[in-house]
Amino acid sequence: MADSPLLNPRTYDPVHLDDESRRLLRATVDWFEARGKQALVETYNQQAWYGDFLDFAAKEGLFATFLTPAADGEDNPAKRWDTARNAALSEILGFYGLGYWYTWQVTVLGLGPVWQSANPAARSRAAQLLDDGHVMAFGLSERSHGADIYSTDMILTPDGDGGFRATGGKYYIGNGNVAGLVSVFGRRADVEGPDGYVFFAADSRHPAYHLVKNVVNAQMYVSEFRLEDYPVRAEDVLHTGKAAFDAALNTVNVGKFNLCTASIGICEHAMFEAVTHAHNRVLYGKRVTDFPHVRRELTDAYARLIAMKLFSDRAVDYFRSAGPDDRRYLLFNPMTKMKVTTEGEKVIDLLWDVIAAKGFEADTYFDKAARDIRGLPKLEGTVHVNLALILKFMANYLFSPAQYPPVPTRHDPADDEFLFLQGPARGLGAIQFHDWRAAYDAHAAVPNVARFREQADGFCALLLGDAPTPAQQEDLDFLLAVGHLFALIVYGQLILEQAELTGLDGDVLDEIFDVLVRDFSAGATELHGKTATTEAQAAWALAHIRRPVEDPARTARVWAQVEGLSGAYEMRP
Repeated sequence: MADSPLLNPRTYDPVHLDDESRRLLRATVDWFEARGKQALVETYNQQAWYGDFLDFAAKEGLFATFLTPAADGEDNPAKRWDTARNAALSEILGFYGLGYWYTWQVTVLGLGPVWQSANPAARSRAAQLLDDGHVMAFGLSERSHGADIYSTDMILTPDGDGGFRATGGKYYIGNGNVAGLVSVFGRRADVEGPDGYVFFAADSRHPAYHLVKNVVNAQMYVSEFRLEDYPVRAEDVLHTGKAAFDAALNTVNVGKFNLCTASIGICEHAMFEAVTHAHNRVLYGKRVTDFPHVRRELTDAYARLIAMKLFSDRAVDYFRSAGPDDRRYLLFNPMTKMKVTTEGEKVIDLLWDVIAAKGFEADTYFDKAARDIRGLPKLEGTVHVNLALILKFMANYLFSPAQYPPVPTRHDPADDEFLFLQGPARGLGAIQFHDWRAAYDAHAAVPNVARFREQADGFCALLLGDAPTPAQQEDLDFLLAVGHLFALIVYGQLILEQAELTGLDGDVLDEIFDVLVRDFSAGATELHGKTATTEAQAAWALAHIRRPVEDPARTARVWAQVEGLSGAYEMRP
């Protein structure tokens, strides 16, 4: 099924990227396929460290090519930080397993404070370590405080020679067992408040670096480590004071985007496996996929997965086009983190309802997908944290549009240097957006886009006529219910923009908004049931429950696309 929008290793060729990026991405797919499903499954089940994958990545210079900014690439034209191709690699790694993605992801995070630093020695060291095939780690969270960076217990004591001695523990640090460079966040013992923050580079091979354990029961290594009187030289210091705090938040802004593409990759592989199993299974004298509820669940899963890809692909363009005067990506980024990853959970749940007991079998990919998909909404900030962040943008997004030049599809081989020049992490409420209604207006002839637009306009009317009261604005449980409705409008906008840019099949687009109409209705029902909801708000909620526009012929055509996934891909044994 070569024309499927899903990643299919049998036909995969990222022709939208430059030749060297295409070669490396295809080589990665070929490595996994040559290694085969049995090795993939057995190493996962045995929780075996994926050293063979890291050996492959080192041999090909995969991480060095993709994760070295052009300024540090010593004039190698292939080296750059390119969000489009990084997203493509994240999707591939998720397709084969969360562990392979995870070692890449925490390398991204570990490099964030380095590439934001003006320390030339640390930058040169990181670039060389990448060339030598090392991975990195991001030492932010702690056992007692999680990612509450205000409360770090990693203490740096001045040594009298311009450096420090660091003592303290870090917890939940991926790659902490092997990282050539660990970016560690701490605070000075002799300086109070934000001025005392320090980001520094440590080496997991140093004798003062003590690896405690792997804190998870998994193939990946998520470490607890302790530094005991670790020597921090001046050339190891990446950031001090408020800049260290900003570097932590900006690193997460860069890194958490990768969670959406990991979720997409996991769902794609699981979907091929689930549809192939269901379509070739006969129960009670009928093919399983002939049952109406099965078709509905698989069609919904497919529509949700295509929507995930559309939104995430379009968000790449805003990331790459960002600058000091265009920070719209700061809304779309938590959307990918919060919305796309929770949609991934829904896709897996729908597939699992169909394949049932098969989804527990140890020799399938699916049982791994069902476990691993749960982690992505919970990494780099919970769903609640990211939804609360999204709410900061709501007023300007809905009611105060600004003019921006059109953002094109960004597959050009450019270095996304602004991501490491983001500056202070503040002023989110002042960011403006182009008019969200334009994307909806352009697709007003699509029946379920029009129906969803009724709900979106109604949401604006709610905020203008029965806005959250001061007490409700202090009630995060209530605000999160409002936030889920707002997030659907943002989600729909970028889906529509990407559908326009890619010429998406109109049936699939209508089916996606069939799902979104139902989701908005479910969210309105949730708001209706909140204790804090006023009578007027509850009446609004009931008035904005809608049924999607039914079109059996459209749904049948989309089902034919789903049915075509059966046998379209199966990993080599």
